[in-house]
Amino acid sequence: MDVRRDGASPSQCGSGQQAAEQPQDNSGRHDPSCGLPYPAEETLWTTRADGRVRLRMDPSFAQPPYTVHQMFYNALDKYRDLSALGFKRQGTWEYISYFQYYLLARKAAKGFLKLGLERAHSVAILGFNSPEWFFSAVGTVFAGGIVTGIYTTSSPEACQYIAHDCCANVIMVDEQKQLEKILKIWKNLPHLKAVVIYREPPPRKMANVYTVWVEGPWVSDGASLGPPSRPGLTTLSHLPQMEEFMELGNEVPEEALDTIINAQQPNECCVLVYTSGTTGNPKGVMLSHDNITWTARYGSQAGDIQPAEVQQEVVVSYLPLSHIAAQIYDLWTGIQWGAQVCFAEPDALKGSLVNTLREVEPTSHMGVPRVWEKIMERIQEVAAQSGFIWRKMLLWAMSVTLEQNLTCPWSDLKPFTTRLADYLVLAKVRQALGFARCQKNFYGAAPMTAETQRFFLGLNIRLYAGYGLSETSGPHFMSSPYNYRLYSSGKVVPGCRVKLLNQDAEGIGEICLWGRTIFMGYLNMEDKTCEAIDADGWLHTGDAGHLDADGFLYITGRLKELIITAGGENVPPLPIEEAVKTELPIISNAMLIGDQRKFLSMLLTLKCTLDPDTSDPTDNLTEQAVEFCRRVGSKATTVSEIVGRKDEAVYQAIEEGIQRVNKNAAARPYYIQKWAILERDFSISGGELGPTMKLKRLIVLEKYKDIIASFYQEQKK
Repeated sequence: MDVRRDGASPSQCGSGQQAAEQPQDNSGRHDPSCGLPYPAEETLWTTRADGRVRLRMDPSFAQPPYTVHQMFYNALDKYRDLSALGFKRQGTWEYISYFQYYLLARKAAKGFLKLGLERAHSVAILGFNSPEWFFSAVGTVFAGGIVTGIYTTSSPEACQYIAHDCCANVIMVDEQKQLEKILKIWKNLPHLKAVVIYREPPPRKMANVYTVWVEGPWVSDGASLGPPSRPGLTTLSHLPQMEEFMELGNEVPEEALDTIINAQQPNECCVLVYTSGTTGNPKGVMLSHDNITWTARYGSQAGDIQPAEVQQEVVVSYLPLSHIAAQIYDLWTGIQWGAQVCFAEPDALKGSLVNTLREVEPTSHMGVPRVWEKIMERIQEVAAQSGFIWRKMLLWAMSVTLEQNLTCPWSDLKPFTTRLADYLVLAKVRQALGFARCQKNFYGAAPMTAETQRFFLGLNIRLYAGYGLSETSGPHFMSSPYNYRLYSSGKVVPGCRVKLLNQDAEGIGEICLWGRTIFMGYLNMEDKTCEAIDADGWLHTGDAGHLDADGFLYITGRLKELIITAGGENVPPLPIEEAVKTELPIISNAMLIGDQRKFLSMLLTLKCTLDPDTSDPTDNLTEQAVEFCRRVGSKATTVSEIVGRKDEAVYQAIEEGIQRVNKNAAARPYYIQKWAILERDFSISGGELGPTMKLKRLIVLEKYKDIIASFYQEQKK
């Protein structure tokens, strides 16, 4: 398809003429402060923070582009007095209206300008979800800066890479732990002018040591950590906290801020989202105003998010806002449709989330697959500990409901037994989870097992998938109550397109995407940008999938994860890994191995409880895993009992499960011939999982290379 017929021009990738016209436009790493002029003709991509791009306008869906401020201002006209942000203070929920939210964002914008935020430089935010995260992000955009989230789990080295790459002028941190990371690396951040701490006051000794110049860079009074000394600057006597920061901009005239806002264009960068860096350094995904406002409007419409005029959506914000899925869903979509966003506690993923859900009772909810899996495991644990009658009732109710949802998913005429099961049992379970009012439950960011999807169908909770990348501003495909098929990622968002490259006999090919969701380019990375975007502006995702006759997308895996055995067989790992986890409910993670090998092998981890303070895996098995052990004749309750003693009953049961998976395989090259159970489940702290719980396959291959080598050395003997 020739996209240029639709008004878009080819990108500079492979375009010698354009490269000749603009020899400096995309020439690798670039400091936006150098003041190079804009290119004379905008192209489909740029690697400059101050660059502009040509939007992928579709004549059949030609919605005019607009900026983030225009989106907020339009929302303010409709939702001015509605509650926008909810947070808990001393046990009581308090709320900020949309009008207050807008004023706070403007105050933050003026504060950033006072601290010296330069155009096309960043404000990096390193903290848990909160009202401060939101109005700091919006204020950054209003002030002409670029908001950049950093995962709270990031090491000081990772923080340094991102803060340096995005030329951060200001870093917001929410607590002392995050502040200490920045103090260690400050001397390596030449663009950093100020750090603002919110939620938690700085320690007294730091307040006396570090000083800030309200019109420029920080200075140090001789401490070994922190920013380099810059003598002769006017200073404050301590680290600025949020209240003080919000007053810094009082001297900045409103007219000065309005001038900056009015000069903004929809095709300029306003958000940076850094990839998890599973295959090298993180890449800074540049998103324009139009990327954000388009996706907030049409991506959410495809997911059936309602405007507040119809029904105010209530959302719980708890997933990392440095990830595009949470940022689009919680922050930008919330503004577009006037949602009420309530913030969970920082320990949400350690167990407090369900309490927030019960109090707030959201109308829509999103979780990565691991969150839904943890909810499922918790329900199974509670059921195992409950009385015999309740457990039997739950199993009966879920069984009849699952059958109904699989055979007649859209029928309004539910059989009496299904309605009775829901009334007597399932409604109470949903209420206990905080989902009594929840009409839309979403997942994304990683594949979800069939077991998990069927489990929630049995609870009458349909999980709607979204498919997209950071590079597509979040969802490019969406499911919804009116656009759903089990195991599918839904249909393409309005105004967007898809094509499959190099399809095989089964119609599986590489998923390529085009539309207003497509990112501007990778900051300072011309080579990576050219790898991702072809000459006609199509984004090559590296994901494999197929489309059915009605346009529903089914993901089959990553092209780079495709295993090509020594015999030349192409083996997608995901279906085999999912089959093992479905067959063996004791298994938490399964990773298939066999690239350039003579046969397939697999690493397995067991389901275990998590440490409530660190979320790290413990040695204790979950109730479901213990139940599996009892069923196969083992008394084990810990991982070490099984792995350390090579528990014969469990190992034999797993071997039998693997053989059942092999029996259903398409051909012998798909058989798992060797496997091993690891002593510890995969985790973020262990390095095997990224911040959104994605498996880092290359890390696992390196970390457990000795075990993997033993599989194939034994074969040689």
